[in-house]
Amino acid sequence: MLGAIFLVVFFGLFAFAAIRLTPVYLNYMKIVGVVEGAREEFDGQNATRGMIRNSISRRFDVESVGVITARDVNVTAVDGGYEVSAVYDDTTPFISNVSFSVHFDKTVLIRR
Repeated sequence: MLGAIFLVVFFGLFAFAAIRLTPVYLNYMKIVGVVEGAREEFDGQNATRGMIRNSISRRFDVESVGVITARDVNVTAVDGGYEVSAVYDDTTPFISNVSFSVHFDKTVLIRR
């Protein structure tokens, strides 16, 4: 019986960790969708930095992204287009003073 209790606690901790991390990764998937959507919209269309930023801002509003803002997404000019990168860290509490800290980095190239 004691072994079964330890086994349930062990698997319960993993299940609780998955429950705590699921919203973090769902938010990341929203951000990936925004960045990829901007790439699909403007790839090869000779877009400007302002057009890309405006699209990202609108998509953040539609997707209700609250972890980062559209200003946190970097749009830098590179040879042949723009590099759009969303780099951020997200922290979620686990148990007591133990937290999970996850680093996300999504970068796409939008060609002119």
